[in-house]
Amino acid sequence: MSDAPIEPQEYLYGVKVVDIGDIRVARGMTRRPHSTCAHRQQVYDDKERRIWCKDCETELEPFDAYMCLVGVMDGHIKNLKRREQQVKDAEEHSARSRAVKVLDQVWRSHQMAPLCPHCDTAILPEDVAGGVTTASKSLVIAARKRKWKKP
Repeated sequence: MSDAPIEPQEYLYGVKVVDIGDIRVARGMTRRPHSTCAHRQQVYDDKERRIWCKDCETELEPFDAYMCLVGVMDGHIKNLKRREQQVKDAEEHSARSRAVKVLDQVWRSHQMAPLCPHCDTAILPEDVAGGVTTASKSLVIAARKRKWKKP
């Protein structure tokens, strides 16, 4: 057996993680190269009247800073419009569900029958059990609007 000292190997203690940003700062450079920076952390300096990026430490042109703000606001507006459409769809679905619920409640009473809102004839479950005739919803709405506009 050899009496030579045992030298610890670095790979036994785990991998060394090196932050490239620290190396760049040590060499006198910025943390992130200017070409890859998206300028997300903008600093608006009122005293010097300039805009600079906190990540790449470069001064930004006012138009570029404005375009970043417009991009963020545009994203928020699109999210709001999408959310508004989702709420509108949910309301339409719930209105349809409420209408079906009311019809079902009237039919379950066995003593009453719902009436057609246009011709005032009773709608019985047997009338729709075999299927119903359908029409385009947009055409029906347009016809109703025309009917209401004419005196």
